Amino acid sequence: MQSRSDDGRITFREWHPVGVEEYGYVAPDPLNPDIVYGGKVSRYNRKTGEVVQVGPRAGRAGDYRTIRTQPVLFSPIDPKTMYFASNTLWKTTTGGNGWSQISPDLTRKTWDVPPNVGKFRNTTAARVSQRGVIYTIAPSYSDINRIWIGTDDGLIHVTADAGKTWKDVTPRDLKPWAKVSMMDASHTNPLGAYAAINTFRLDDLRPHIYRTQDGGKIWKPIVNGLPAGAIVNTVKEDPKRKGLLFAGTETQVYVSFDDGERWESLRVNMPATSIRDLVIKDDDLVVGTHGRGFWILDDITPLRQMKSDSVEEDTVLLKPQMATRVEWNRNTDTPLPPDEPAGENPPDGAIIHYFLKQPATGPVSIEILDTAANTVRRYASDDKPVEIRDEGNVPSYWIRPSPIVSAAAGLHRFVWDLHYPAAPGAQSYPIAATPRNTAAEPKGPWIPPGTYTVKLSVSGKGYTQPLIVRMDPRMKVAPIALQQQFTLSKRLYDAMLRIQDVLPKATEARDRAQAAGHPDLAQKLSSLAGAGTVGRGRGRGAALSSQPSLTTIAGELGALYSLSQDGSGLPPPQTVTAAEDALKRYNGVMAQLTPLLR
Repeated sequence: MQSRSDDGRITFREWHPVGVEEYGYVAPDPLNPDIVYGGKVSRYNRKTGEVVQVGPRAGRAGDYRTIRTQPVLFSPIDPKTMYFASNTLWKTTTGGNGWSQISPDLTRKTWDVPPNVGKFRNTTAARVSQRGVIYTIAPSYSDINRIWIGTDDGLIHVTADAGKTWKDVTPRDLKPWAKVSMMDASHTNPLGAYAAINTFRLDDLRPHIYRTQDGGKIWKPIVNGLPAGAIVNTVKEDPKRKGLLFAGTETQVYVSFDDGERWESLRVNMPATSIRDLVIKDDDLVVGTHGRGFWILDDITPLRQMKSDSVEEDTVLLKPQMATRVEWNRNTDTPLPPDEPAGENPPDGAIIHYFLKQPATGPVSIEILDTAANTVRRYASDDKPVEIRDEGNVPSYWIRPSPIVSAAAGLHRFVWDLHYPAAPGAQSYPIAATPRNTAAEPKGPWIPPGTYTVKLSVSGKGYTQPLIVRMDPRMKVAPIALQQQFTLSKRLYDAMLRIQDVLPKATEARDRAQAAGHPDLAQKLSSLAGAGTVGRGRGRGAALSSQPSLTTIAGELGALYSLSQDGSGLPPPQTVTAAEDALKRYNGVMAQLTPLLR
C-alpha cells in the first residue's frame, strides 16, 4: 500500500529487501547472460564458475591508476561495446580480449589543497599530485559517440566523437576533492545529463545535483526539497517518463516529477541507509546500499502517471502494469525460521493502484472483469477479514492477512492474485509456507493470460482500466493449452460451487419430507446428498463409492481440481479422463436430485 503524507505529497510503502550486494560494479553481458564482468576487470562465467582477468593492463603502472570501485558497463546502444575506466577511459568490443584507450588522463593535474585539511595542508602527504580516477561513465542513450565521464577529483568531461576529442565541461563551482559520484545521460534530451556530487572530503554535507540540457555549457543545481544533510551519491532519469528523476543520498531515496526542480522523499519503510546506486529495471526501482543490501520498489508505473505534487481529481484509478502469471512459491518443504535472513518475493499477481482525495462515504470495491464483462473477482472495503490464529500445526505468523480494499484518503496499492475466488468449504495452509505471507489453499482457478478490466467503484461511480496478464515468460506453453487447462479446472470448480449451494437445500428438503411423512423421499434425498460433510479435496486420489452422492463426488472433484491446477497446460490424459468420469457422476446425481428440490 501507499499513503499520502501530511503535506499532501505521495509516498510509497512497498520497498522490500531481496539480497546482498558485492563491492564494486558488475556488468552482465547483454548477449550472454551467463557472463558477468566486474572488478578491474574479471570475466566470470556463472555456468562454469570460470574467472578470467581481462582488464586493460596486467599489473600496475605509474600511468594507470585504479581504485576498488572502478566503473564497468556496456553501451545502452551497442551490446558489444563495453567501457571501463581507470584514470583514462577504455573500450572493448571483444569481451576484454583487447582494449582501446579512448581518452587521455582526464583527472586534475594540479589544485589547491582545500582549507578543511587544516594544519596538514602543507605536509608532504597533502602535496599536490595527479592521483584521481574516472569514477563514473554515462554513455548516451541515443548517440553512440557521446559519452560523459566524471572524476573523483571533481571534473566532468564529454566527448561527441567516441573519444577522439574531449571537452572539459565542469561546472564552475565544482571544487577539487569533490567526487562526481554518478552521472546519467538523459533518455529524452541528446545533449542532457545529470551529475550527483559527493562532497564528504570537503566537510560539506549539503546535497549537490547538477543538470545540463545543452551538452554541458550550462549546469543548473537542482536540489530544492533535499535536506541539508542529504549528501547525494547517485541520480538517474526514468527511461519512460521525461523529467522523472530518482536520487540516492546518504540516508534515503528521493523522487522528482519535474526534472529536479523539486524533490520529495521516497524512503517510507526503508531504514535510513546510504544509497550508493540505483537502477530502473522495467517497471521496478532497484537500489544498492552501503550495507550491501538490495532493495526493490515494485511497480513505479503510478509515479509515471501522476502529476508532480498530487492528484487533482477526487478519484483516480491508475493504469496497472502488465501482470505476470507465475507460481509464486515453489518450495515443497517447511519454510525457513522467521529469524533467518532472507529476501522477499515481489507481489504475486496484478498490482492495482488507486487514489482517493477524500475518505469514501460508502464501500469501495474493486472488480476484475473478463472480456465478456463477467465478474472474475470482487473485493470490497467492507469485506470481513479472515481471523489470523494458529491453525493446528500452522503458526499464526505464517498466515497472509486478507486483502482488504481501503476506503481511506490517499494513494493505495491492492494486489489481486490472478485467481478466481476459492471454492466454499474447508481450506488449509500448505507446509511450504512463507512467513506472514502464506495464502490458504486450494485457491480458485488460475485465470488464463489475456486482457481483463479493472473496475473501481466509489460512491456510486465506476472507473475502469485495462489489465493485461501474460504467462511466465520462462514457460513455453501454447495459449490453447492454457485455455484447455482453465476450461477443465473451471468445470470442476463450478461443479464444486454448485454442490456447496445444493447440499443445504437437499438437507432442508429431506427434513421437510420427514416432517410431512414421506420417509421414502427423505431417504432418497439423504442418499443422493450424502450423510457426511464435503471433504477438502486436497488428496491426490479419492475412493469411489458404489452409491455416489454429492458428498463423495465433492471429494473426488476437489482432488481432481487440485491436480488440474498443477503446472502450466492441460493435465495428463489420465487426469482428464478421471475428471470427465467424475463430472459424469456429478451430472447423473444432479439429474436425479434437482427435480426433488422443487
